[in-house]
Amino acid sequence: MADDSPPGQSRPQSVLFMCGQNVIRSVMAEMLARHYFGRSLYVASAGVRPGENDPFVSAALDEIGLTIGKHRPHSLEDLEDLNFDLIVTLAPEAHHAALDLTARYAVEVEYWPTVDPTMFAGGSRDQTLEAYRNVRDTLDDRIRDRFRFAAKARV
Repeated sequence: MADDSPPGQSRPQSVLFMCGQNVIRSVMAEMLARHYFGRSLYVASAGVRPGENDPFVSAALDEIGLTIGKHRPHSLEDLEDLNFDLIVTLAPEAHHAALDLTARYAVEVEYWPTVDPTMFAGGSRDQTLEAYRNVRDTLDDRIRDRFRFAAKARV
């Protein structure tokens, strides 16, 4: 099968999305990638440290017909296997942790700096939800652009 990936980028078969606690950005990225690419791309997510589910993530995903289902936040230690082709980091601390992993595992790492929407907490519920929507939409665009070639595998 020909590799239809964008020039300079390898075609991953498995992707791990990482952020600080696996409660906002990496969860959204995992659910979006699963939605778009189904079984043509193995997707998981984890955080550098454990966290608690964030209800605004559920609300932002629900607006576009997605759900986190039974997702429970995972840390790197919770993962049974770190045999991924690509780790996409969404926060500085996750990026540093992923780079440390490359000393033990042959894995490509990409850093997608992504705003932490909790920085906008303290406003109204609508303002907070809008910050989560912005993160969701940014990740949606980035995922569809980066992995667009994988969509052909679903035909």
